[in-house]
Amino acid sequence: MADDPQRNFRSTYYEKVGFRGVEEKKSLEILLKDNPLDVEKLSTFSQRFPLPSMYRIHVWKVLLGILPPHSDSHALVRQYRVDQFEDVSGALTVMRFIHASTPQTEIYLRMFQLENHTLPRRTELRPPDAEDENFLAIARAMEEIVDDPVDCFWLVRCFINQFKHKFGDSIPHLPKSLEHFLSQEDVCLLSHLKASGALASLPYSLWFRRCFAGCLPESSLQRVWDKVISGSCKILVFVAVEILLSYKIMIMGMNQPDAVYHFLTNMPQENTDAIVTKAIDLWHKYCGTPMHSV
Repeated sequence: MADDPQRNFRSTYYEKVGFRGVEEKKSLEILLKDNPLDVEKLSTFSQRFPLPSMYRIHVWKVLLGILPPHSDSHALVRQYRVDQFEDVSGALTVMRFIHASTPQTEIYLRMFQLENHTLPRRTELRPPDAEDENFLAIARAMEEIVDDPVDCFWLVRCFINQFKHKFGDSIPHLPKSLEHFLSQEDVCLLSHLKASGALASLPYSLWFRRCFAGCLPESSLQRVWDKVISGSCKILVFVAVEILLSYKIMIMGMNQPDAVYHFLTNMPQENTDAIVTKAIDLWHKYCGTPMHSV
């Protein structure tokens, strides 16, 4: 039987936008029509399949609790979010913490600090510390993904709060997990990293505390964040493992930890989509499709 050109075209299109088949698209559309939305099923879908851009932000909002499961209240809740954004940013303007030329990401940071009672006195303002820099890196990446500043703030705020709440105790153990899985994939590379002293000085903060913000381009990054937002921080480990495997030849030629660190914090951006795809395959290989994997 001859191939159906129309069917082949559809399959190619859905593969390009993130679906491996038409049935996955139909399944997600059915899930998004439920009222109330089944958050657990959405989370499972996001872990099993990639989310295309046409649905991603809406699914993130639901999974992060920005929008409630009952879709008939989304418009009202959205207005509440806008009002709160304007109230908090307005208060910061009155207090002269922000002004017309303040970068949007800094506004998000000050809003986050005010809501968390960590806003310093104006007379005690200091350069951003490590935690602030992590926030700003994630905010800059989210700004490239989301156009609307209100949506951007809420996504950054809730993403960071969820990440700390769910995975805060797990983050310090991720470097050890990386070592374990790298030993399963390439013991020679692991031995070189240990012998050169580079294993202890890999850019763990960039990878595991910033969730690769500032390391991967947004087109690749959002696929990683799909998995983090839907319930797994272990995906971060497999992205790190796959980065090391992908640049093995170059890393094996480096004997100084500083050289390895500099390369990995300024890695080429050309093949990051392939790296993330392989990392997701590794994640499924070792973790299956966990609901609450850490």
